[in-house]
This record gives sequence, C-alpha cells and structure tokens, in this order.
Amino acid sequence: MSLEIRIATSTDAFEACNVLRRSIVECCSLDHRDDPAILEAWLGNKTPQMVACWFASPTNFSLVAVEQGAVVGVGLLTRAGKLALCYLLPEAQGRGAGKALVEQLEAQAREWGIKALQLHSTASSQAFFVKQGYVEAGNVRSPYGVETIFCWKQIDPAGISSGDPKRKRFCNCNSA
Repeated sequence: MSLEIRIATSTDAFEACNVLRRSIVECCSLDHRDDPAILEAWLGNKTPQMVACWFASPTNFSLVAVEQGAVVGVGLLTRAGKLALCYLLPEAQGRGAGKALVEQLEAQAREWGIKALQLHSTASSQAFFVKQGYVEAGNVRSPYGVETIFCWKQIDPAGISSGDPKRKRFCNCNSA
C-alpha cells in the first residue's frame, strides 16, 4: 500500500474528523473507559467544521496520511511547539503512518526554528511516543477528564543553550 503524507485542506475535514472520532472511541478505551461523559466531552469539538477551522488556522501546520485515496491519519503542530494531534484509523495503526506524520511535523517544527516539541499523550499512545523519542515528564488531566502524560522532545541537536541569542531576554529591565 502506498502512503502519502500531505498538507491537510478544508476538503479533508470530514474524513479527518472521522479519523479523530474513530481513533478516540475505538483505540483509546484504556483512557475513556467507555465512560459516556468523558467520551461526550472528548468528542465534543471533533466536528468537521471545527477540524476545518484547525486546518485553516495560520498558527497550525496540519497533515493527513492518505492510503488509496482515503484519509487514514491526521497530525497537527502549533507554532507554539505543541504536537496537538496525531491520530490514525484503527486499521492504519502499526504500518508506519503515525511515524511518518510525526517525522513530517518535527521537520516543520525545525523549519520554524522550534527547538523542542511538547505533547499530551494518552495512555493508549504512550508507548508510540516514547518509541519516537519523546520523554515523559509527568501527568496532566485533560479538560475532558482523561489523565494524559506530558511529553517533550528536543528536536534541534544544537539544543537549548544559554549562548543561543534567540534565548536571551527581550528586555534587560530585570537584569539588575
């Protein structure tokens, strides 16, 4: 099967929304425990209209994974360095689409000059992100009631050094 990773467009919103909803319901039962209140809250903003807005935002970089003309995965990176979405259809998992999405999102982050990425992983996807080099840094409760794992990854080998002029204060008023 041929996998294509490409920039998401508003015309992908319906299929991408389906990916998000199916992935959450079918692959994240460890996280939502089939609790209707958690599912309602988690799925509440997963509508084609909302997904189209996310894709259209100039502060986001959105990708879809496509196999045989159908969207099987979706990924989204914010300019703030947050890997906000990385979801796959259940039948697309374990075939490299998730890894390909993450690699492309990390490449975009480097292009933007982002030194490290952060994300909130579900327990269901924790092993995947660790395998991609993300470091666990504690638990965070999501707004929809699921315990997530805060993870980060340094993506710039030059790293975050004190000698980096981009890391200096924008104002010297507190340097006394």
